[in-house]
Amino acid sequence: MTAVRLDRQAAVARIHLARPSIHNAFDDALIAELTAALAAVDADPAVRAVVLSGDGTTFSAGADLNWMRRMASASEADNRADALGLARLMRTLNFLSKPTVARVNGSAYGGGVGLVACCDHAIGVPEAKFALSEVKLGLVPAVISPYVVAAIGPRHARRLFTSGEVFDATEAHRIGLLHQLVDAAALDEAVERALHFLAKGGPVAQRKAKALALRMAGMTPAAQEAIDAANAELIARLRVSAEGQEGLGAFLDKRAPRW
Repeated sequence: MTAVRLDRQAAVARIHLARPSIHNAFDDALIAELTAALAAVDADPAVRAVVLSGDGTTFSAGADLNWMRRMASASEADNRADALGLARLMRTLNFLSKPTVARVNGSAYGGGVGLVACCDHAIGVPEAKFALSEVKLGLVPAVISPYVVAAIGPRHARRLFTSGEVFDATEAHRIGLLHQLVDAAALDEAVERALHFLAKGGPVAQRKAKALALRMAGMTPAAQEAIDAANAELIARLRVSAEGQEGLGAFLDKRAPRW
């Protein structure tokens, strides 16, 4: 793996997005590696909990520019396949059988917000910024939407999905994207405290409890797979649409879109 680093320390698996030079931005390689790392720790009976974080000062800046350029010129079918890959990653993280902790060491945008929303515990620093800015590109946060809506509720999602505005960590904490907000110097201590309490629970009971909470919220792997297919169709259509092409082109050309 080159885009992701996996460290196992006793019963804890720590997964780091390892592209700090580009702020841990997503591309198809990172998505594939992170999905594989999550599947590996899920299958490992020695792992009791998983911590997800980013190297450097950013959690994840969202989509990588080169990846965006490729998708902007790709066919609708290729865009659908690409979206399904991201959907598989989010679904794998959301339904992981082990408790997960997002160590939000810095800003998260787009798909990075999706990763935070998929984790059971989310602990972040005051300096972090967040955005769901897809509408500025003529797109929507389709693939991550089920998890973000589950985390912050439909009312906040309607506001942030349509405005695309950047919001700070205090707001992320207020609306439920972050469970806990701590100074950067105290971040690791807060993560260790969460792991301390997780270690006290029975692993079978925790697995069942997590599945119970998701099921009570109407989220099951089978139902989610069907939703993911529909959302992948949606984002693929938007990416190749006239508005999506204009929005992506304007972003990549560093100009204002013509709308």
